[in-house]
Amino acid sequence: MVETTVPSPTDALASVRTLAELLTWRVAQTPDASAYLRYDDARQAWAPVSWAEVGRQVAQMAAALDTLNLERGSRVAILLPNGLQSVIVDQAALASACVPVPLHALDNPASIAYIVADSDAAVVVAQTPAQWRAIADVGVPFPTLRQVLLVEEPTAPTPATAGAPRVDTLRDWLAAAPQTTATTARPGPEPDGLAALVYTSGTTGKPKGVMLSHRNVLSNVKATLQRVAPTAQDVFLSFLPLSHTFERTAGYYLPIAAGCCVAHARSVAQLSEDLKTVRPTILISVPRIYERVYGVLKGLLAGSAMKTWLFDTAQAVGWRRFCRAQQLPVPTDAPPAWRDALVWPLLDRLVARPLLAQFGGRLRVAVSGGAALPPAIAHCFIGLGLPIVQGYGMTETSPVVAANGVDDNDPATIGRALPGVEVRIGENNELQVRGPSVMRGYWKREADTAAAFVDGDWLRTGDQAGIAPDGRIRILGRIKEIIVTSTGEKIAPADLEQAITSDPLFEQAYAFGDNRPFIACIVVLSRDGWTRLAAELQLTPDAADSLDAAPARQAALERIRALTHGFPHYAQPRAVVLTREPWTPESTLLTPTLKLKRNNLAARFQAEIEALYRR
Repeated sequence: MVETTVPSPTDALASVRTLAELLTWRVAQTPDASAYLRYDDARQAWAPVSWAEVGRQVAQMAAALDTLNLERGSRVAILLPNGLQSVIVDQAALASACVPVPLHALDNPASIAYIVADSDAAVVVAQTPAQWRAIADVGVPFPTLRQVLLVEEPTAPTPATAGAPRVDTLRDWLAAAPQTTATTARPGPEPDGLAALVYTSGTTGKPKGVMLSHRNVLSNVKATLQRVAPTAQDVFLSFLPLSHTFERTAGYYLPIAAGCCVAHARSVAQLSEDLKTVRPTILISVPRIYERVYGVLKGLLAGSAMKTWLFDTAQAVGWRRFCRAQQLPVPTDAPPAWRDALVWPLLDRLVARPLLAQFGGRLRVAVSGGAALPPAIAHCFIGLGLPIVQGYGMTETSPVVAANGVDDNDPATIGRALPGVEVRIGENNELQVRGPSVMRGYWKREADTAAAFVDGDWLRTGDQAGIAPDGRIRILGRIKEIIVTSTGEKIAPADLEQAITSDPLFEQAYAFGDNRPFIACIVVLSRDGWTRLAAELQLTPDAADSLDAAPARQAALERIRALTHGFPHYAQPRAVVLTREPWTPESTLLTPTLKLKRNNLAARFQAEIEALYRR
């Protein structure tokens, strides 16, 4: 009998060296298979788009880009919502040996203008004329910008201005370009050429451009392919911004490598409906989505002792079954396994299946990354049969460093390092990373690049960790003062606090939002400033309830938003708590050098913070 060896997915990709080659390879492998599901508003249904059609549209866009005679490595800034259009522009830029600069579609104009200028972008592709007008009105010069393309038609022609870039609709621009069905004639990118310039928050308050090469991203795709193991039968539902490296690698390039089909959710508001209609088998998410569903479930259970008991029992039994299957510790007072096995079919039918139906009913893996998954959330969903696997990464590592697998899952950890990725514990228990997915450096930031590495090529993550003998990694805390929201955004709080206290009304400020859905802050008001503000609002400054009055909080928040307008939208505080009692070293809220004691502040204002996020 002759044994046959089935090649692994990474073996099939051995000849693929760049992301441009990856798409070309996929189109050749499965031209007629469904690459994407696009929602048809007229028919109110999802329509498939084949790989061959994707290849045709990319070739057309790449041919149009070539008419601009851009230099190799020119930056193409993409300000589009998630969808096939964004994919086409990204792939065309890659095919033309240009560098995509993904922008967050909901970011504020000042932040976007900074990135367009800092990246020396030659082309900007935006969704609406209003977006571009807001960016241009910031007043930042764009000396390298030659072409602006708008998906939506302007209501009036854009007047030509001396020295300003040409502005066209994407449709008219494509129609004027040479028609082609072949890939661009321009030589493709090299493996060490840039595949993306992804901007992430820095300690100076201005975002830094992370330089990721084709080799960086493709090596991470191939390594992730081995850990998550998607197949051509899998369907992804994509809703995280394509400006995030997590979604770009795991929810965009990975499905191309595996030949999966991707549906782009219409909006966060319609996500629940899209889950039930698309019925994905793989979901790439951040903890915030699971937190929302968890909150809805708790709300539905409120007031019903029987439903609460049934839910808690199903969760506990399911969690014990999961622990036994994964060979994780089970509580010593747990019932025997046979008893859990006996009651599970009933609990599965009454509790687990209705929950899983909210996700479409056929999820086989749900990846959570970008921030830590709270243990209560993990126990709940994993116990009820939703196979959540937690991973860890950062933009600078393309991004995945480590991840659990469906059959090797300890949600208290971030799993083991991906194949080809080396990890170690450095000074102050810092997790350090080395491997082919680690960035080339920060764009035009040599000093920041040098500071990011130690011993040559070991990247400093800024996170403290422990590595068990079996290779599992556990994150213990942070070295750098960085907030990571439950949506995965990273913000340096010191920069926010400095901006806020530049207003005399605010003597002290404490920004927070770790593992929360948004940034908020607590501010200490100056006596004179508060007296004046209270008079304007017709409040009694010394009254106990004046600080919590809605007009006072709203007025303070408006000033804070004005002070932080230069920060990315996700870094701007969306709620505030007002106080008049100064923080001092004697109250243990400041260090002797007058730095904030964040843990003490969090404990001191715990009730106010919890109430703030419940509003």
